[in-house]
Amino acid sequence: MKKDISFDPVEGVSVAIVPDAAAATQEGQPGWLVYLLNHNEYPISNVIVSSNGYGLDPADGSPIRTSTLRHVLLEVEPHTAVPIEPIDPALFHLNNQYWVSYYRDKNIFDKKFIFVPDSIVADNLIHIALLNRSGVLHS
Repeated sequence: MKKDISFDPVEGVSVAIVPDAAAATQEGQPGWLVYLLNHNEYPISNVIVSSNGYGLDPADGSPIRTSTLRHVLLEVEPHTAVPIEPIDPALFHLNNQYWVSYYRDKNIFDKKFIFVPDSIVADNLIHIALLNRSGVLHS
């Protein structure tokens, strides 16, 4: 039963969205890449990242929902950043959600990282030491 599972707080795991020249779009727009970062001293295993976008169409206010993508990583080593997926800048006006679940030993951890509309912009770029690059970090 769900009530029998202890959900400890997620610490040392974050999601970053980083400008990436290799992920440039065919229209010539700069590309962006989503990373999962493990800042901890220990590996995390059986990682599932579920991503989707949702919000309103700025033209007519109708709801928009992107498809849900799921990524599985068997293990993410300590102090490692793993690329998850490219993201199209045309989606930055939506809530971009990354739901991360993983195991540490026999304990399960779970957290949603939501980049709110228009938060993925140059003004919000910070240096991310684990990547040695600038990006938008959500912890």
